[in-house]
Amino acid sequence: MQEKATFKSHKALFFNTLAFTICFAAWMLNGVLVTFLVDNQVFDWSPVRIGWLMGIPVLAGAIFRLPAGILTDKFGGKPVYGSLLILSAIPMFLLSSVNSFWGFFLASFGFGFVGVSFAIGIAFTSVWYPKHNQGTALGIFGAGNAGAALTTLFAPSLLNMLTDNGANIEGWRMLPKLYAAMLLVMGIAFFIFTENKKPASSNKTLRGMLKPLKDIRVWRFGMYYFLVFGCFVAFSQWLVPYFVNVYYLPLVTAGIFASLFSFPSGVIRALGGWMSDKWGARKVMYWVLGSTVFISFLLIIPKMEIYSPGRGIMAKNSGIVSVVTDSKIVVNDKTYQLIKNENNDINYDDGTFVFPTKKVWQEPVVNVGDKVVKKQLLAKGITRIYFQANVWIFAILVILIGSIWGIGKAGVYKHIPDYFPEEVGVVGGMVGVLGGLGGFFSPIVFGYLLEGTGLWTSSWMFVLFLSILSLVWMHRVIQKMMHKETPELMRKIEDK
Repeated sequence: MQEKATFKSHKALFFNTLAFTICFAAWMLNGVLVTFLVDNQVFDWSPVRIGWLMGIPVLAGAIFRLPAGILTDKFGGKPVYGSLLILSAIPMFLLSSVNSFWGFFLASFGFGFVGVSFAIGIAFTSVWYPKHNQGTALGIFGAGNAGAALTTLFAPSLLNMLTDNGANIEGWRMLPKLYAAMLLVMGIAFFIFTENKKPASSNKTLRGMLKPLKDIRVWRFGMYYFLVFGCFVAFSQWLVPYFVNVYYLPLVTAGIFASLFSFPSGVIRALGGWMSDKWGARKVMYWVLGSTVFISFLLIIPKMEIYSPGRGIMAKNSGIVSVVTDSKIVVNDKTYQLIKNENNDINYDDGTFVFPTKKVWQEPVVNVGDKVVKKQLLAKGITRIYFQANVWIFAILVILIGSIWGIGKAGVYKHIPDYFPEEVGVVGGMVGVLGGLGGFFSPIVFGYLLEGTGLWTSSWMFVLFLSILSLVWMHRVIQKMMHKETPELMRKIEDK
């Protein structure tokens, strides 16, 4: 950790961020490429296999973040980051020549190692900046998450261009080669233009470097990151089928909406770092978790259509039914007016209804010639409540929660150099592992919840549960800390 930021600090930050953006774009490649290949019948893979091919790079990039963080603390970021970029280009290039599921699987696992770039970059960035600037610096570095949006936006167009809009379908094989070239060039540039720097803890033994992992605080930070990063990665892919199935949007439009979710979340991370430096990571995380609870609660309300018994019409006197139509019933000389079921031509899916709409009508339950007694039901009432879960409001809320998670990602990693200034690589790597596992397991949880409940909004129920758990845990820990550090002040507060 330096006492003052210098030109070399900013130079290291620039190359770290650029490399991370390229790595993250490569990490998310299968979400676009596998969908394209299956849609164009290049490969006949089941939904289970598709899920594995989308998830395996995320898994590879998650489980090896801790070793990557240890190596960065031990040897410095330059050799580790540069080697990762060059070595990951090899399986990415080999992806262009595969012709089977297992070939695709192994190549995807290989290039999935680019996901560990986050743990390397966090450790290599933090050693170049003083403590009061680390939140901003790490936030700027984390903006490389926007690489996911770059792939979502540009890879489909590149595939169409490379395949002549499907006329030369084998042209898809050029896309992994282009990504491999980007990784290779970035790796060479990293070796040429960056300077190595190691933390003071680099001379520790492996046992000593792993000692911070005994601290429960590391695992608490990991749970926060499981939410703000893991769910971010999961929804970056999950939102595409969500928009298609719930709102019947075309695939291209659904992809644009998904990009609008992921792109701001990456870019705004720099703001989250500045906010963490300005007001403290603890306040930022209170705001992030509280906002997540509120927004996810709004998002759990599903698009729905409910029919319920409404206000009916009862006979005021006994008699014989002489007239029955959809607008009235006549019993003896008494006429009962019915509410007709009108406006059947309204399109309730046209995207214009913000609030739930209610429609009420009445239907006869008697026939001409029936003898009725006083207070007998003549017409039953029907109430139809329809909630459209307006797509524009949904999209705004989704973009908002994605942006809030971007701020939260910076807030989590601002905590790490504050509490573990000489073990950022190890602790950051472990927190990154848990966040990456969130990106791998969350879509699986979403799938089981959807299958079990039949509700697409069940994914937001999971987010609501996780955010409440995180908020309660953080609040209880902070209260204990304040009781320990300022017991008299806490007693005065509780007595009021």
